[in-house]
Amino acid sequence: MNPGDIVLVVDVGGGTTDLSLIAVVDREGNMEPHRIAVGDHILLGGDNMDLALAHVIGAKLAQQGTQLDPWQLRALTHGCRVAKETLLIDAEQDTVPLVVPSRGSRLIGGSIRTELTRDEVRNTLIEGFFPQVEASARPVARPRAGLTQLRLPYAQDAAITRHLAAFLGRQAMAAQELPGFQERRQGASFIHPTAVLFNGGIFKSPLLSERILSNLNSWLATEQAPPARLLSGADFDLAVARGAAYYGKVKRGGGVRIRGGTAQSFYVGIETSMPAVPGLEPPVMALCVAPFGMEEGTEANLPPQEFGLVVGEPVRFRFFESSVRRTDEVGVMLESWSREELQELGEIEVTLPAEGRNFGEVVPVRLQAAVTETGTLRLEASPVVGEERWKVELDVRPQTR
Repeated sequence: MNPGDIVLVVDVGGGTTDLSLIAVVDREGNMEPHRIAVGDHILLGGDNMDLALAHVIGAKLAQQGTQLDPWQLRALTHGCRVAKETLLIDAEQDTVPLVVPSRGSRLIGGSIRTELTRDEVRNTLIEGFFPQVEASARPVARPRAGLTQLRLPYAQDAAITRHLAAFLGRQAMAAQELPGFQERRQGASFIHPTAVLFNGGIFKSPLLSERILSNLNSWLATEQAPPARLLSGADFDLAVARGAAYYGKVKRGGGVRIRGGTAQSFYVGIETSMPAVPGLEPPVMALCVAPFGMEEGTEANLPPQEFGLVVGEPVRFRFFESSVRRTDEVGVMLESWSREELQELGEIEVTLPAEGRNFGEVVPVRLQAAVTETGTLRLEASPVVGEERWKVELDVRPQTR
């Protein structure tokens, strides 16, 4: 990497896709990488590809008069995983045989035999998961059923390139605060990476990494930006382990640390005081308690404003995050916001100890926030009069929520 680079990290694992941006700054002659953006933890990855291939084979068998039940489809999915890896990596093999076991007493003789071809893998994965799209493309949201299972929030659109376009578009101004990056990004509809680093087993096949790089460079060409180069040399099997070991070295004082702190700004909901109105809950304002880039292990004192804390009865704390409001400082209070600006996180329900006070009492408090080394946002309330302390913690590291 070189000072002035903006590195796009594309990490497609077994079940998730994660996107990050790292800007490289020259700080008094030293190269200093800054993480400037982290995308959503998208539940979309190699597992989706295996399932897609299994459905392709299932449809082929159905045309031959063989209908698979759900148990056989799951078995076929596992077989497609191995076959996919073989056909993507081994250029000399054009087909891989697949055996789908029977559920009857004739487990061997009743097995269904078929095969997965290289063309089926390429067509399914490239066109389904890495289609050629414009920089303005966005993930497609299909109409949802009124009733659904309570389950993980899987991505509705399987096209990773559309998720990438949306991520780069949201982060068009992500590097503006860093020295040396202000002028050259003016007027861009998306941030312009200068280099790309891939991670994840699927990228052992250059076919897929080249498809993403081709998409990205076509977007850059439309805005007269130079093409992004590929950062090579990553060991996809050991990258996570090596990264964890290197992080441990950095924590002990060696190596180069990627700076950046929290990847979003975080807010806590403050219920407003208003007369009762039938069918209307009091509006909530959002108080910034951790700005974008707040480093782990640091604290932030909020302005000396007093709030009321309810103790002794069940209450709920509402938290919000934003990856686009990058200039809000601690203590900024938002009365309104758009859906694109703030996203609400899961509520925390808790009963704070009354400690000799009346149940349901509203205690005047001042707030302090800290981001711990373990990746939690700790909100601490101390009474204006008294020595008590009340704490609420929220996990702020990117994760499946």
